[in-house]
Amino acid sequence: MTTDCNPPADPTATARQRARPYLIAILGLIILIFLMLLLPSSPDLRDSPFATDIPAACRQILWVRSPSITSPQARMQLMQRASATSAWQQVGPDIPVTLGHAGLGWGKGLHQSPPPAGFPEKIEGDKRSPAGLFLLPTLFGMAPATETGPLNMPYIALRPGIIGVDDPASTHYNQIVDSRLVTRDWSSNESMSRHKKLYRWGAFVAHNPEGIPGAGSCIFLHLWPGEGRSTSGCTAMSEADIERVIRWLDASQQPCLLQEVLQENGSIDSRNL
Repeated sequence: MTTDCNPPADPTATARQRARPYLIAILGLIILIFLMLLLPSSPDLRDSPFATDIPAACRQILWVRSPSITSPQARMQLMQRASATSAWQQVGPDIPVTLGHAGLGWGKGLHQSPPPAGFPEKIEGDKRSPAGLFLLPTLFGMAPATETGPLNMPYIALRPGIIGVDDPASTHYNQIVDSRLVTRDWSSNESMSRHKKLYRWGAFVAHNPEGIPGAGSCIFLHLWPGEGRSTSGCTAMSEADIERVIRWLDASQQPCLLQEVLQENGSIDSRNL
C-alpha cells in the first residue's frame, strides 16, 4: 500500500491564490484613477470670460490662448458644438501659433466688455494681435478660385491691386479693396499679393468692423514668416496647419476666432498681466 506524501491542499490558500489576480486588477484601477485625477483637466470653453458673447448660431471656434499678454507664442484649438446648448468639443490636436511681436491688445469685435485693468487696448501699429471674439467672414489666398480645392467659405483670390488700407484718415480704413476700382484717399496700405508666401492661404478677421480710426486694421490668419516667428499683429501658423484650418471652417457654422490669455478659474490670471 502506498502512502501519498503530499499534505492535503489548504482551501484558504487556494482561495487567496484565486483572488490575487482580481486584487491586482482592482489595485491597478485605483492607481489609474489616482493618476487621472492628478492630470490637468481639459480646458472648457464655457469657462472663458467671452463665453456669453458667443452667438447662438456659432458652431465653430478657433480658440487661441496665450500664456501672458506680452507673449507672442500661443496655442490654438479647433472647437465645435452641435447646437447652442451642446458642449464644445475639440477637433484634432492643438496648433502652435504666433501672435504680434508685443503679444495681445484688447480688440473690438463681438465681445462687449471693456478691457480688464492692465490690459492694453489694441491700436494701429502697436504690434499686438487683438484679444476678444471675432467673426471669420472670408478666406483668401494666392490660388485662383477654380484651383483651391474644396472650401466651405467665401474666398478671395489675391491679385495685383488688392490692398488692405491701414491709413486711419481714409474712408476705406480697415477694408480690403481693389485699388483700381476705388478713388484713392489713403497714404498707406498693404499690398496683399506682394506677400506670396505669407498669404498663400489665410482668413480675414473681423476686428474693428466699424472701422474706428486708429483702433487697428487688416488683421488676418496666415502662414508664419518662419517657425515660431511672430507677426505685426496677425495670428500665424505653419502651412500645413493653416490649410487644415481653412478646410475645416464652414460658413454655415458661423465660425469665430477667440483670442485670450490663459484663464484660471474662469477669470484672467492677474499673474499673467
